[in-house]
Amino acid sequence: MRIALYEPDIPQNTGTILRLAACLGVEAHIIEPAGFPISDRAFRRAGMDYLDQVSIVRHTGWTRFDEWRRAENLRLVVFSTHATVSYLDHRYGAADILLFGRESSGFPEPVHQAADARLLIPMRKGLRSINVAMAAAMALGEALRQTNGFAHE
Repeated sequence: MRIALYEPDIPQNTGTILRLAACLGVEAHIIEPAGFPISDRAFRRAGMDYLDQVSIVRHTGWTRFDEWRRAENLRLVVFSTHATVSYLDHRYGAADILLFGRESSGFPEPVHQAADARLLIPMRKGLRSINVAMAAAMALGEALRQTNGFAHE
């Protein structure tokens, strides 16, 4: 199980998701460009004290990320407010990458087209979206529950 962020633009959300990945033992991927500097120094300045505990893989763009994940035979699961299938109705696998979009604009169409599954977190009508870090925690929790991924020492 892996978690990935597509061109994140809010550093606090990225830091929260990286901390989540560290605590749950999940590899984190960042697809650049980001809307802020992505460096160990920048993360440490933002108070990311778990940085040494998380495995972060950086990709220099969508194409590179997609080529890598296809070569590794990993399934791409995107979370979008435009999806129609609930994240609770999906069957997760250990080879899944849970991908979350840019806070300000989500995903472009090529990302949607590349997805093996498009999921949403059901919410009340009339509200725009759940904070990406909260959505990542909800989705990762369900995915790890289904795959027995919480078995850490």
